[in-house]
Amino acid sequence: MGCACGTKKDGQVSGCNNNGACGTGGCNKMNVFDWLSNMDMPVEDRFDVAEIRFKNGRKDFYRNTEKIRLTTGDAVIVESATGHHIGHVSLQGELVRLQMQKKKIANDSEIKKIYRLANAKDLEKFEEVRKRELPTLYRTREIIRQMNLGMKLSDIEYQADNTKATFYYSAEDRVDFRELIRVLAGEFKIRVEMRQINMRQEAGRLGGIGVCGRELCCSTWLSDFKNVATSAARYQNLSLNPSKLSGQCGRLKCCLNYELETYMEALRDIPDVEKPLQTERGDASLQKTDIFRKIMWFGFRDDNNWHPVSIERVNQILEMNKAGKKPASLEVDVEEVREPVQVLNKDLENLDKKFKNKSKKKHKNRNRRRDNRGPRPNQPKQG
Repeated sequence: MGCACGTKKDGQVSGCNNNGACGTGGCNKMNVFDWLSNMDMPVEDRFDVAEIRFKNGRKDFYRNTEKIRLTTGDAVIVESATGHHIGHVSLQGELVRLQMQKKKIANDSEIKKIYRLANAKDLEKFEEVRKRELPTLYRTREIIRQMNLGMKLSDIEYQADNTKATFYYSAEDRVDFRELIRVLAGEFKIRVEMRQINMRQEAGRLGGIGVCGRELCCSTWLSDFKNVATSAARYQNLSLNPSKLSGQCGRLKCCLNYELETYMEALRDIPDVEKPLQTERGDASLQKTDIFRKIMWFGFRDDNNWHPVSIERVNQILEMNKAGKKPASLEVDVEEVREPVQVLNKDLENLDKKFKNKSKKKHKNRNRRRDNRGPRPNQPKQG
């Protein structure tokens, strides 16, 4: 893929400062892999519309009426409403037809055309035009602050012919910027177009690094933003902490929807525990659920420990509670009958008695043998 970063006069890569590297393609936002590029496709019937990428991942479709040989990454000059603009080819061929069908864009005469490939002189002029974007952004923010407008200006894109600039902003409420347009047009001597974007689109245009350590999904590959509800975090047993669940756009993270279907499928086997489980030891409240290991953790009021219980055992206890029965504990239904300590020590007492009786018998037998043998030799006889 061609690189649009450009080089300095000393031969060093200037870079686009987009948190990526040219070697991996990270410097080009919203890259698309053309998996049909290595297949033999009919050249004569090749789809004549190409997808062109502009600043910060913005894309549009243009018709290749001149049948120019294009390569992904080539800089081309395209038609615009008030002149011409420079973009880079991001996709072509049959995949473009599928993208147009997906985005419901009609293949009619309203599609603008590609003029030609951009040469080095065109790219130099375009680079000079782009140098106006940052000073214009700072000055426009000052004007907005002076006019007390409730809007946030996030990005500015100059057209390659230096006749028009698009101002991207976000706002919570409707903003009357007619006076602002007149001021900007008079100060910068250009045509002004104000385009409102939402918070997710703003984060995608600005880019950044997420908490996962990767570039934001909305600035690298995600183009369709689906609704993310707090129930997605609740189903995944995540803490409902806004600071952890919100992305850089201030909205719920789009990645909460990535594994939601897997969690929903795993939750089908997990029983609904609406009230504590009743046991003879006491009521056990649900503390945590390990969805994929299918283990539920319960705790008693008078105990700080949590007890793991399988979902089969939980279903069994729920059925017992419905029938008005209580198991002895979370693990067993009937508590084992333990013998008292006196009964356990009875065997030891019997052994002690047995040995005492044996010792007494030995002493009696010894005394009997002495009596039968008569007096001892040293003992005087009695007359």
